[in-house]
Amino acid sequence: MTTDGRARGIVREGPWGFVFLLAYIGAAIYFVSVSDGSFWGVILGLLQAIVWPVYVVYNVLLSMGA
Repeated sequence: MTTDGRARGIVREGPWGFVFLLAYIGAAIYFVSVSDGSFWGVILGLLQAIVWPVYVVYNVLLSMGA
């Protein structure tokens, strides 16, 4: 506790946030580069970059035969 009665916590997720940011940037570059270059194609590429782990899980489950 601090002197004003509030609890203090240490946040240790900073490095993982940076890793996830780099993963998002890499996925955004990939998905935008394979789009057709139109405005909506770029927007769709950015949205796909947000949910790219879903693609990975889906393909892993397909390869496992689930």
